[in-house]
Amino acid sequence: MADSTHVPKKVFFTKGVGTHKDKLTSFELALRDAGIAKFNLVTVSSILPPFCEIVPKTKGLPMLNDGEVVFVVLSRNESNEHNRLISASVGAAVPADRAQYGYLSEYHSFGMKDDDAGDYAEDLAASMLASTLGIEFDVNQSWDEKEALFKMSGKFVKTTNITQSVVVDKQGEWTSVLAAAVFILHDVNGEKPAENGKAKEPEKAQTTLVAPESKKA
Repeated sequence: MADSTHVPKKVFFTKGVGTHKDKLTSFELALRDAGIAKFNLVTVSSILPPFCEIVPKTKGLPMLNDGEVVFVVLSRNESNEHNRLISASVGAAVPADRAQYGYLSEYHSFGMKDDDAGDYAEDLAASMLASTLGIEFDVNQSWDEKEALFKMSGKFVKTTNITQSVVVDKQGEWTSVLAAAVFILHDVNGEKPAENGKAKEPEKAQTTLVAPESKKA
């Protein structure tokens, strides 16, 4: 049997925003806002492992130790242009058969609010998963049309996204936004993955998962 030590058991989603005169510090503040500044983050690509349980941020964060090397799918954006709308999003597509892998996508943009950027990221993840499952679709269809087709196929459980957008409101200062899927490689206190690999749906960008409402565009 292949070694599963480095296959994540759980994942949670988070987002953040930070503003500072220094670009790097603004990103650090966004990491703090997202609750993941205290980890050594390693960015990885777009696969949601089989049987990886999606958990709330409030449950996932305590499973990680300060200074731990943590793998993330991370989307980020930044600007110091006054009144510039920036966004960062991670989309997720979960297959009905949890023995198969799903997809996570990173997307960042200028001039797009939560809904639009989140839908685009969700579309990216769903399209990648659909192509691996042999679901035929027209790339020029709207996201709503493709979403309905994907769900009708019976091969999708759900698609979702976590998105942070904000308008740069301080001239000459940097504002950073980020969205992340944070992997947990280990179970805590002998916990077992969810029965039958069933995953909980992460909260949408419009919820109070993270980031105060006042910071949204």
